[in-house]
Amino acid sequence: MLSKSDSPRYIAEEFGRRLKRLRLNKNLRQIDVAAHSGLSRKIILNAEIGNVTLENLIQILYTLNALDDLDSFLPEPPLSPIQLLKLKGKERRKASKSTAMKKVDKKDLGW
Repeated sequence: MLSKSDSPRYIAEEFGRRLKRLRLNKNLRQIDVAAHSGLSRKIILNAEIGNVTLENLIQILYTLNALDDLDSFLPEPPLSPIQLLKLKGKERRKASKSTAMKKVDKKDLGW
């Protein structure tokens, strides 16, 4: 388990080890992941030692069918009450008079 006292480098390396375990559990070679993701084998290798860009990481997780794991890793935070108020704006309480409903002269009806 990771802790706050772990260095960023250690956490990145641990993330790479977990990524490698995920790939091996799916019985895939680095070259297979590279071919399916459109990335090079070198990028996969670097990812597994903790050196990966966010964009490449997302592509690898997509290839490994593990994007749902990203959601549990960093769930979307709920909106604060202040943000909800800003989004809410003014609520309509009643309909306004329609300008499309004009008085029609009886002569225009052809009566």
